[in-house]
Amino acid sequence: MNIRMPFAMNNERDLLLEKGWRIYGDGKGSPQMLWPVIEEILDSQDFADYIEALSSGQEQVIIFDINERRWRTTTDQYIITRMKSGTYVGLPHRPFVLTSGNGALESDVFNYLFCVGHIGIDCSGFVWYILDYIGNQGGINLGRLLSNALGVPPGVNPSLYAGTSFFSSRNTQVIHLNDEIRNLQPADVLLFRDIHGVIVHSAVIQSIDWTRGIIRYLQCNSVAPSLERGVHEAFIYFNPLNTAVSLKDPSLYWTKKRFGAFPGEDIPFADDGERYRYRLNGGGMAVRLRVLVPVVERINSNRDN
Repeated sequence: MNIRMPFAMNNERDLLLEKGWRIYGDGKGSPQMLWPVIEEILDSQDFADYIEALSSGQEQVIIFDINERRWRTTTDQYIITRMKSGTYVGLPHRPFVLTSGNGALESDVFNYLFCVGHIGIDCSGFVWYILDYIGNQGGINLGRLLSNALGVPPGVNPSLYAGTSFFSSRNTQVIHLNDEIRNLQPADVLLFRDIHGVIVHSAVIQSIDWTRGIIRYLQCNSVAPSLERGVHEAFIYFNPLNTAVSLKDPSLYWTKKRFGAFPGEDIPFADDGERYRYRLNGGGMAVRLRVLVPVVERINSNRDN
């Protein structure tokens, strides 16, 4: 089984609680930091008990308590019937997951790491990791160059300050783009709003195929098909003969569909395109880090040659 790098964010789903929780590494940990901890969690006795419960041969509901980092099972037929009928009975901090009892799926492992392990990487933490990696390929230290722009205190991890609020700010290190496709390039950051018009999510363009008309972008979140939660790719299809269109143009096809992190949960926006086109406070945005411009140009030039 391949385990996808999970999504996790500080204090997510704590709306009904007086106090939230913190994710290991505050959601900004690199894969190199997180994988050893993930392996330790997957080697624990509690996780073994969890797998045993999933393999009991009996249909049941797993009830997680994210705040308490616990799980339990129930075979209550009333709850199972409601879940089967499409009525979700969980709470944001207490997800309910209907299971067959026929063994663990990749999605079950994700659920445990997220709810019990409190481990993963949030959207801006992942974007920063990718941009920092690109910077390293060009011989620059992104954290050092942007420490003043980010307002990072001495000795503090710069990624903790490189959130969506920085990418959507008017800082001189952030170039706000006209989001017509012809203006975009790899390493540009896509920003998405919530239903209140606040920028809360980020993704990064990995490549643009100008011949076939395909933008490939990467992101980390949990509102995706169950096998895509965490770090995953998505695509935007456009007409390569007409690149003078905004990413908000309804003619574009965004492949990324949005689903509740747990089956049955309701969420806004059917797909990333609908979310990016959401017009409250201007809709989605595309931005570029100024310090990465020469690095990306050099990488693109080397590929062309």
